Amino acid sequence: MGGTRHSVGMEVLAALASRLGVAERWKGDRQVSGEVILSELGQSQLVLLRPKLLMNINGVSVAKAAAKFQIQPEDIFLIHDELDKPLGKFAMKHGGSARGHNGVRSCIECLKTDVMPRLRIGIGRPVGKLSVERHVLGRFSKEEQEILRAVQEQSVDLLLRHLTEHRTDTQLQLKTPPQGGSVAEKT
Repeated sequence: MGGTRHSVGMEVLAALASRLGVAERWKGDRQVSGEVILSELGQSQLVLLRPKLLMNINGVSVAKAAAKFQIQPEDIFLIHDELDKPLGKFAMKHGGSARGHNGVRSCIECLKTDVMPRLRIGIGRPVGKLSVERHVLGRFSKEEQEILRAVQEQSVDLLLRHLTEHRTDTQLQLKTPPQGGSVAEKT
């Protein structure tokens, strides 16, 4: 886990790609301003997306991928860091506001809706006088990295369970602001 607190969603996506055995298959896709992996899970095709835009405008990449792969906004699953959850905690949330997260806000603005479900990965609030910006752009300590390894595994378990048990007739996209990724499922 070499990334910042703000890229914890990207770490979860990398763990998902690894678990699926496709971690070496990222390919640049200029049409979506990111990198994509096509994979399968059961009878569903998965499209994993790593936006290559700045976090504050990564909704552009998500919207481009949604258009290219014909994914409806309600089938887009956002994965992101969450200041209001302590380190080591994560939770599902269905739709709603960006709660101050600029990457989520960008997705809401570009998709023109807030119906996307989310997996919120806790990074906790800064301690003392450290600014929020410095906190989210800071790196995890070795102790924090150990906690996050367990969170990654549990998050991937949850995502795979969601993909296999809660399929719809349409697609599901998992997306991680800021430098995160996505998975689109076509059944």
